[in-house]
Amino acid sequence: MTHVTQDDGLAGTVTARVPAKVNLQLSVGPLRDDGYHDLVTVFHAVSLFDEVTVRMADRTSVVVSGEGGPAVPLGPANLAVRAAVALARATGRRSKGAGGVRIEIRKRIPVAAGLAGGSADAAAALVACNELWHAGLNNSELTHIGAQIGSDVPFALTGGTAVGIGRGERLTRALVSGSYQWVLAFGATGLATPDVFAACDRLRAARGARDGEAPAVPSPKLSTELMAALRSGDPAAVGPLLTNDLSRCCGALSRRAKSTARSAPSCPARDRPARSWRPTRTPRATWPSRSRGRAYAARSSRSRAPLPARVSWSRAPCTSERAAGARCRLD
Repeated sequence: MTHVTQDDGLAGTVTARVPAKVNLQLSVGPLRDDGYHDLVTVFHAVSLFDEVTVRMADRTSVVVSGEGGPAVPLGPANLAVRAAVALARATGRRSKGAGGVRIEIRKRIPVAAGLAGGSADAAAALVACNELWHAGLNNSELTHIGAQIGSDVPFALTGGTAVGIGRGERLTRALVSGSYQWVLAFGATGLATPDVFAACDRLRAARGARDGEAPAVPSPKLSTELMAALRSGDPAAVGPLLTNDLSRCCGALSRRAKSTARSAPSCPARDRPARSWRPTRTPRATWPSRSRGRAYAARSSRSRAPLPARVSWSRAPCTSERAAGARCRLD
């Protein structure tokens, strides 16, 4: 839903709210010539949100507050800035000197956690600037721009559940039913995505060296069993089918990630929140009540309205966010 208010006909501010994502499947293929890997992944949006507010300015700038704000880059390295600049260039505003915007990011999505917080901010900036400038681009056009900024940006614009191939930017919506609860636990130390993929390549090369031959990395394939379980809406069927080829790589980079994954108890998905232990951020302690790190919860709903994030064990657990990706309002 988009809420619009005007002040004497003058342009105001636009705020976009974008959910985080988890990967229910992440299969990593061989390294490509362009430095990327072929992927097959099942993206799944959850009810943990960043908010991005934009307003007209002479030059583009960004300020960040909230969860992990000091760790978020400012200036041209910020994905929201890159998104605003790319949209201004695509719509011709940059050549006219009218593409400046002030971006304010209020983070709730943890940084370096594998939840695509930076991509969510980029998607929010695209949607918000498109509204602010009355550019009139449709979602397909925004997605094309977003894919040039980051592989996860197209999904942040889409939301719900989708299968991603290529770098993850080529999406097909997935049929999902039921309600899913998730618990995500994080410590204070993150792992950069390029480092995790590099560790994956090293582990594969080392395995090939032990076998005395070049590593044969198969092309990634979608899990038909996982897709059937998602269609059934049964968390008990979905839980055992969660896979991520990078989980071992995270363990190789961080002993904390490895020990925390081992300490997570197996439990019936119907009785407790399903767990997603595929971190690219190192969990700090054991699961879940003794953890000295932070705990995030989100809940699942069939509603298409945006869901509020929950950041306490005592509240509703983290849920699947089945609404569209980036949503905005004008103030």
